[in-house]
Amino acid sequence: MSNQTKTEGSILLTKTLAEIAKENIRSAIVFEEFGLDFCCRGNRTLKDACADKDIETEKVVLRLNDLKENGNGHIQADDWSLDFLADYIINNHHQYVRRMVPILSLHADKVAAVHGKNHPETILIADLYLAVREELEMHMMKEERILFPQIKQMVLTQKENGQFSPPPFGSIQNPIRMMEYEHTNAGDGLQKIRELSNNFTHPEDACNTFKALYSELKEFEEDLHKHIHLENNILFPKSVILEEKLLQTSN
Repeated sequence: MSNQTKTEGSILLTKTLAEIAKENIRSAIVFEEFGLDFCCRGNRTLKDACADKDIETEKVVLRLNDLKENGNGHIQADDWSLDFLADYIINNHHQYVRRMVPILSLHADKVAAVHGKNHPETILIADLYLAVREELEMHMMKEERILFPQIKQMVLTQKENGQFSPPPFGSIQNPIRMMEYEHTNAGDGLQKIRELSNNFTHPEDACNTFKALYSELKEFEEDLHKHIHLENNILFPKSVILEEKLLQTSN
C-alpha cells in the first residue's frame, strides 16, 4: 500500500459513514457487503463502525478505494436543491416501495403458507414484513402530504425572498423527528428479517417463489438504506438549516 493510499485511508477512517455516502452513494455497495448501517447510524466514523462489527478497517478502505477507482461516475445528491431531492425520493424510492410491496406481500404469504411447517421462520418473516409495509405506506403518505410540501415551500420562500411563516406543526424539526423514528422502526424490522433468513439465504428445499422472496427482500432492504440515507443525512439536516436561516431573515 502506497503512502498516499495510507493517508487517504486514514482520512476515510475519520469520516462518518454518512459523509462517505454523501460523497459517493455507490459506497452503499461496500457498506452493505460488510453490514455497516450508513443510514440510521450514519453518524459513526468508519473506524468506530468497523470496531462495532469487529471488521478489519483495511479491508473496508481497500474496497472503498477500489470502488472509487473503478466507478463510472456517481450520484452526489448533496449538491442537489432540496426541492429536487424531495422529488427524486418520491419518484424513485417511494415509487419503488409502492411497486414492490404487493409483490413481496404475495410472495411472503405464499411461502409462509407452503413452507411454514418445515421453516417456521417464514411465518415470522411474513408477519414482520406486513408491519414494515404498513409503517412505510403511512410514512410515505405523511412525507408527501406534510413534510415535503413544507420543504418545497421553504425553498420557494428563499428563492423569492419572501416572508417566512412557521408551519402549523411549529417547526420542521417536529415531523422530521417522527420520520427518523419511523425510519429506525422500518430498518429494525428488515434487520430482523435478515437475521431470521440467515442473510436472505434460502434453504436447499426452497421453491422458486421462496428464492424470489429472499432475493426481493435483500434488494428491498438495500433500496431502503439508500432511501433513508438521502433523508436522514442530507434532506432533513439541510431543511432544518434552511428553516433556521428563514427565521433569522424574517425577524
